[in-house]
Amino acid sequence: MKPELLIPVGSPEALPIALTFGADAVYLGSDALSLRAKAENFSDRRLREALRYTHERGKKLYLAVNIFAREADLAQAEQLFETLAAWEEKPDAFIVSDFGIIRLAKRMLPDVPLHISTQTNSTNSETIRFWQEQGACRVVCARELSLAEISAIREKLPPETELEAFVHGSLCMAYSGRCLISSFLTGREANRGLCTQPCRWQYAVSEEKRPGLYMPLEETERGTYLFNAKDLCMIEHLPRLIQAGICSLKVEGRMKNELYIATIARAYRLALDALAESPAAYEALLPWLKEEVLKCTTRDYCTGFYFGPPAPEDYNYQSSAYRQDFRYLGLVEEDAGGLYIRQKNKFSAGEPIEAIRPGGENIPLTVDYFESEEGERRESCPHPEEKLYIHTGVRLQAFDILRKENL
Repeated sequence: MKPELLIPVGSPEALPIALTFGADAVYLGSDALSLRAKAENFSDRRLREALRYTHERGKKLYLAVNIFAREADLAQAEQLFETLAAWEEKPDAFIVSDFGIIRLAKRMLPDVPLHISTQTNSTNSETIRFWQEQGACRVVCARELSLAEISAIREKLPPETELEAFVHGSLCMAYSGRCLISSFLTGREANRGLCTQPCRWQYAVSEEKRPGLYMPLEETERGTYLFNAKDLCMIEHLPRLIQAGICSLKVEGRMKNELYIATIARAYRLALDALAESPAAYEALLPWLKEEVLKCTTRDYCTGFYFGPPAPEDYNYQSSAYRQDFRYLGLVEEDAGGLYIRQKNKFSAGEPIEAIRPGGENIPLTVDYFESEEGERRESCPHPEEKLYIHTGVRLQAFDILRKENL
């Protein structure tokens, strides 16, 4: 059985892109009670529209309510659940981690399934059975589990129990993402969605009471990025993930832009479809897929804990910078005036760029000229979010993503 491809959506603009480029399901947060408080997220109106839009396309939407709630948060949770209870369209599941939130969800919306977040660090079959007893139908595996451990857990669970696992995106250095460094250094608590990512900062380590005992470090003249993990990428290990019994492959990235969402969703969609056709088709496509997942903003890749504890090479001690081999230029949309983009990064007529499409096509092109809403001809688009009609010899279509290689 082909596993579900679960794609992050951090803003209303990202939702149609995730669905168009291959998601079977998406997960997103409301304006509150989500562990991505700095994402744009969804107001009540936008959430209702997103539910309708997703379900009309036969896809699923999971709502992250995975904050570790303080007492003052419970009233807000009740208000959210009361609002959802009045709607005809409801989330296909809640992603939850806090016992209090779970109790409220079960009492107020008992028909909405519960998915237990990776924040609960579920690392064994008894823990997962416990969550089943609390009414959960799916558990997101702790990121510290290896494929061998997941396989062993799967064998001890009833067939209806669903296991989900992260397969792509940023890795947190803390245990199942439960980190206090941001709270300690900046007062912004990771477990309430406000992480400042201090694991990406520069550090120097010393221990004054242990002279002569040193932690081996690699560093540049700028310092050492001691906690900076590489990003996770399992696209060349999909058969192993499926064999281990994972039914939902989850991509991290509610803070990422539309180019990332389109690029990664498309790559994993094409990989899963090829694998369903035959192992040979998947293997033949892999070289192209491995190149494609680098064509968005990302760090270097590793395989996390899936094949054992991370090795030193799974960390980047020299830099926390993203690699940006390609730049996001904009999404092609259409109205009565024709095809247009809302520009994201500057580019000019005549420059070689590329349009990517859900089916796997990468279309090289150059723009002949741009046209403003007032009909003014332009040779470049230097202003972010400006709406510009595009004229090119290549026939574009809505939902094409435009990108440019950073040479």
